[in-house]
Amino acid sequence: MPVAPAASGPAVALLHELGAADLAHPGGTLIAHLQRVQGQLAAWDARPALQLAGLCHAFYGTDGFPEALLPLDRRSELTAVVGAEAEALVYLYSSCDRGATYPTLADPDGPFHDRFTGLSHTPEPQSRRDFAELSAANELDLARIDPAFRDRWGPELLTLFTRIRPLLSPPAWSDCQEVLAG
Repeated sequence: MPVAPAASGPAVALLHELGAADLAHPGGTLIAHLQRVQGQLAAWDARPALQLAGLCHAFYGTDGFPEALLPLDRRSELTAVVGAEAEALVYLYSSCDRGATYPTLADPDGPFHDRFTGLSHTPEPQSRRDFAELSAANELDLARIDPAFRDRWGPELLTLFTRIRPLLSPPAWSDCQEVLAG
């Protein structure tokens, strides 16, 4: 079930205030991408906190999109809008050092490397699943929108999502196969 507009409206307003509607991104603007990711998570029946994290996943930049809307010392502003659980997921997603984390992401005790602090930790199983689901929603949106992205990164992403399949919901895994394997 999609997050109610009353829950996502303040986040969308903050995205507009911080310029996400003016930032170019594959498929249009950053805000359009973020809304598509939220919609994908809703289609997969993700819980509301994960959907809100999908809408806000680029607030602090990411390993693949360095443009931050908010500096880390202003995390409380996002928390006030989406709640502590969703903001923690946004931070987890944004902080991921993909090169260091992805190889052992499916391992229950695999280290998660924080690119902001340089430290590693072991996320709880639910956080690990949320991270995987959000990663799939994000990458599949890019692959759907941009054929060159899909051609360049699709095989590598399919390998990643195949390896972390136990962390993905059945609908997410099905879409990974459909979009990335053709």
